[in-house]
Amino acid sequence: MTAEVAVLGAGMHPWGKWGRAFVEYGVAAARAALADAGLDWRDVGAVVGADTVRGGYPGYVAGATFAKALGWQGARVTSVYAACASGAQAIDAARARILAGLTDVALVVGADAAPKGFFRPAGGDRPDDPDWLRFRVLGATNPTYFGLYARRRMAVHGDTPEDFAQVKVKNAAMGALNPYARYRKRVTAEEVAASAVVADPLRLLDICATSDGGAALVLSSVEFARRHGAAKPVRIRAVSTVTPRYPSTVLDLPDIATDSAVAVDPPDEPFRASLARAAYEEAGIGPEDLSLAEVYDLSTALELQWYEDLGLCGGGEGAKLLREGATAPGGRIPVNTSGGLASFGEAVPAQAIAQVCELTWQLRGQAGERQIPHARVGVTANQGLFGHGSAVIAVR
Repeated sequence: MTAEVAVLGAGMHPWGKWGRAFVEYGVAAARAALADAGLDWRDVGAVVGADTVRGGYPGYVAGATFAKALGWQGARVTSVYAACASGAQAIDAARARILAGLTDVALVVGADAAPKGFFRPAGGDRPDDPDWLRFRVLGATNPTYFGLYARRRMAVHGDTPEDFAQVKVKNAAMGALNPYARYRKRVTAEEVAASAVVADPLRLLDICATSDGGAALVLSSVEFARRHGAAKPVRIRAVSTVTPRYPSTVLDLPDIATDSAVAVDPPDEPFRASLARAAYEEAGIGPEDLSLAEVYDLSTALELQWYEDLGLCGGGEGAKLLREGATAPGGRIPVNTSGGLASFGEAVPAQAIAQVCELTWQLRGQAGERQIPHARVGVTANQGLFGHGSAVIAVR
């Protein structure tokens, strides 16, 4: 039997560039999630905050920061950081506390106030940090990496810039229907092609922005949810945060080298696919059971890779799946019904939580014009810095 926790409430602060502190966005999302759950802040026994590295010291102790802002009431606090997977790790920490019987109700919150332009490694010069080295030695900012990945897909699988543009067209159409999205305007393939080149072959509209925003969830034991009147709540059935199995996942430099003495045979699947497989195994389902998916579309080309890594199609068949309309509303497996990062931009600690908010609303039948009929099972996926990544499965 799978171990499940209930999603009693979901709330968000709209994404944008608001110029205010991250705490304000998180508190607004938390209050919205509590209202959605029909609970008072004093009913919460544990708070898990997803940290931001851009909010000063309060960002490094996000759990306590949000608890203080909501009003000290004795809840236990936890703060976690895992780059883009921070929100999912926060969900996992809250889930573990609930399943251990240590609390009935937990609040998960993530929020960010992102700088304009490229994300820069925080904390000054760090020559022992592969991310810092990638930026400073190679000049490989995130868009550069995205462009190289897109070129690889073109060379290996025959993807085209027109395929990448269609991902943006699809996601922008859904984001136009989402009141929390930063960009709420449909775009055409011609507009994508006419936007400025950032990292060939990717253009400005192929790459996600940086944003402010917040998201929150109220989680509980299934028993508490039923006592609270939620006879059949959305449940989180799996959270995967597995690490890669390759022995050389970081640059082989002093102080950060991977210990080859514990190396294992490399798997037949890439790291992102192993994240999904672990989630499917824990949930006792397969990709054929999915109703929808929310994936981390840092670039349009990366969304196509997620199709394959989630097992929605075979290797190299992502663009074909897109062209067939399978990942659009009305298709076999709609992807990024929220509008994705194409419509939101990155608010790093909030985004993995926001993905689960979208699954919750879809599985409840509360997604409005974005609603996927008869949605029963959804998966989220993202990959963060180093070996951090996540996949969450929710069911109704």
